[in-house]
Amino acid sequence: MSFVYPLRSYKRIIFTVFFFFCLSAAGHTARAAECKASYGDSGTVFRLATGSPGELGLLSALAEAFHTGYPATLCWIKAGSGKSLRLLKEKKVDAVMVHAPAAEKKAVADGWAINRSLIGSNEFYIVGPKDDPAGISKAASAADAYTRIANAKANFLSRGDNSGTHKKEMGIWKTAGIDPRGDWYVITKDFMMATLKKANTVNGYFMTDSSTWVAGKKELNHLTVLFRGDPVLINTYHGLCQPKGATPPQAAAEAFIDFLGSDKGQAIIRDYGKAEYGEAMYNNAAYAKEYAR
Repeated sequence: MSFVYPLRSYKRIIFTVFFFFCLSAAGHTARAAECKASYGDSGTVFRLATGSPGELGLLSALAEAFHTGYPATLCWIKAGSGKSLRLLKEKKVDAVMVHAPAAEKKAVADGWAINRSLIGSNEFYIVGPKDDPAGISKAASAADAYTRIANAKANFLSRGDNSGTHKKEMGIWKTAGIDPRGDWYVITKDFMMATLKKANTVNGYFMTDSSTWVAGKKELNHLTVLFRGDPVLINTYHGLCQPKGATPPQAAAEAFIDFLGSDKGQAIIRDYGKAEYGEAMYNNAAYAKEYAR
């Protein structure tokens, strides 16, 4: 038996196929455009969101080592911890490396993330003008340092982007009993290095992570580290991934999170930065465990 379709039907079929082909291609292009960088050349591509570890090159070093033993390509999505977790919840990424403990725990409890693994840490420094107009070098705690800055109405830069850094900053303001407002409180809506450089330009105070400070300090001639050492400033990183079966490349993403905690992954984290800067930029999980929550 044979069927003869009217010409109009053929045109409709051709148009429909062409439309969905274009839609698929456009969607693929849009997804690819979100990758800040890709590591590896495998057909299996998993997407990981993180901020400073990608910006400072640690993610590249980890991905290169992972790729030698696992055939998968890592697509890095540049995002702070808050946005990274939102992307994970929306299934727009397969894994994250973040530093927002309360939000991480809620993600696991709510069932849209698994395999929360401690991978390492750095710490926060409060940096500022070398003449320290707010006198924070004499502060007894991070909250005391923030109180001195607010009382002096000295320029303070905030990322204001719901990142892990911003969450930490707001927690310290809350401890100090201060709602920061006014011309002295400058919100950048930008990433760590960009905000640090702006602080250097305007002679402002900023709470940066130690890794970014190590990488950028040679160019930051107006700033110095004025306060550090409060245990609240220890910054622990965890890896999380999608639940099993939630996204097609979930297995590769989970394998990468496992790799971060392996001896090889931990050695890379522990030693990263030593060759280039003469000091490590991160601590490994064994060190971070004392401060993890």
